[in-house]
Amino acid sequence: MSSLFSSNGHQVPVTVLEVGPCVVTQIKTQATDGYNALQVGFIEKRGKRINKPLQGHFKKSGGQAYAFLREIAVDDPSEYILGQTLTVDMFQVGERVDISGISKGKGFSGVVKRWGFRGGRATHGSMFHRAPGSVGCSAWPSKVIKGRKMPGHYGNQRVTVRNLEIVDIRPEQHVLIVKGAVPGCRSGLVEVRKPEFGRQVGH
Repeated sequence: MSSLFSSNGHQVPVTVLEVGPCVVTQIKTQATDGYNALQVGFIEKRGKRINKPLQGHFKKSGGQAYAFLREIAVDDPSEYILGQTLTVDMFQVGERVDISGISKGKGFSGVVKRWGFRGGRATHGSMFHRAPGSVGCSAWPSKVIKGRKMPGHYGNQRVTVRNLEIVDIRPEQHVLIVKGAVPGCRSGLVEVRKPEFGRQVGH
């Protein structure tokens, strides 16, 4: 993360993302696959550690292998061709985007940190500080109800942040600057896509 100053002098917290160039490695259509989507590759993968099936798969889009493959839903796959390069130019300043990534893993956490429980009193003699309290039922149904918020593995799961505003675009560096924070660590992989119809929020 970083910060920029707007035209009116306000400091804006931003996240700098390297977006693309991504290459279309497969086009999926309703007729052949049951849904419309693009498979795109990001970051060229060099070396011989590429198995034969993937080598044949990449040969259809130009032969270059990629370290990351992701699918992106599209309305009309016929607008794209195999081997086409998608760059940051497809976005505009002021536009809203949805960004998905794997959140930072925080290991085994209690209910106060994981779910925001209030906890007990911090006074002298209190024997109840950060415990979850009663989790089950006594006589009936005599079990812990499925879905109960309890201690456990916190983080390291897919998170989507919606409607982040694009503050600046630098095509020569393949850089997209968005307002606010995105999920994941500094070197994590994220997906940037335009919001679905009816979910975009204006200013």
